[in-house]
Amino acid sequence: MTLTELRYIVTLAQDQHFGQAADRCNVSQPTLSVAVKKLEDELGISIFERSKTRVQPTPMGEQIVAQAQIVLEQSSVIKDIATSGKDQLGSPLKVGAIFTIGPYLFPQFIPQLQEIAPKMPLFIEEGYTASLRPRLRKGDLDVIIVALPFTEADVVTQPLYDENFVVLLPSNHTLAEKEALQAEDLSDENVLLLGEGHCFRDQILEVMPNIKTTIADNSGNIRTATEGSSLETMRHMVASGIGITILPESAAASHYTPDTLVTRPLTDVNAKRVVGLAWRASFPRHKAVDVLRSAIQQGQRKAHGTLTH
Repeated sequence: MTLTELRYIVTLAQDQHFGQAADRCNVSQPTLSVAVKKLEDELGISIFERSKTRVQPTPMGEQIVAQAQIVLEQSSVIKDIATSGKDQLGSPLKVGAIFTIGPYLFPQFIPQLQEIAPKMPLFIEEGYTASLRPRLRKGDLDVIIVALPFTEADVVTQPLYDENFVVLLPSNHTLAEKEALQAEDLSDENVLLLGEGHCFRDQILEVMPNIKTTIADNSGNIRTATEGSSLETMRHMVASGIGITILPESAAASHYTPDTLVTRPLTDVNAKRVVGLAWRASFPRHKAVDVLRSAIQQGQRKAHGTLTH
């Protein structure tokens, strides 16, 4: 049995389709099919049940696929160890960030990182916390930037900075007359939130449960819309007069003039998040994590002047 064969069965178990699994593994479907059958013959059992419409692991196959995943994760650790014996800043660093952090943080720290480690290629991607988590564990990503707390076995986290939440509203809104707002000020407002799956949405609802309802009021209007796809979408919706929203402070700046949109702080609730790094405890390139942290902090200082952490 080979690591390639193990990767084939793990991918096939995930996709439950030979053609899709072959595409993800960058091989032809016959190549993948032959390799899976060869492994089954070697082990003397059927790893998968096959039908015309679906492929799924057998009960014994599920155990084998789970163990194969562990083997693949450990094999990536071996590669990392070998890499660490070389120049830690000479190999690519794969960094992920959640959607509500990446677009605003990447432009700040990438120039700093290029100055500190000019020979280290950088690969970046964005995703939900739930999608970045398995990619970190499997070694597809080396470090992720998320909102803390972030709990995962054998993963180390470190806070970078605190970030306040602010209310974004049209400049002609009645609440714009106040210098600061309280949570109860938003109770009767049409507060636009991101859709399910965004941890930022969950953080807002945790500290301000008064805006949790989505039922219609007496006039038949929906008080709270909750299906925005991005912070930028939310900003444009506010500018168009649909409602107001809550943003992390880093996302508050926009190309809209103060005559169109304004922000106001929230003073009576702990409306903020802690942004931090997370990486596998076994990841051996500590210098790469250190320079990433330094680049982020330098970028934050240039953008905002101070850091909490």
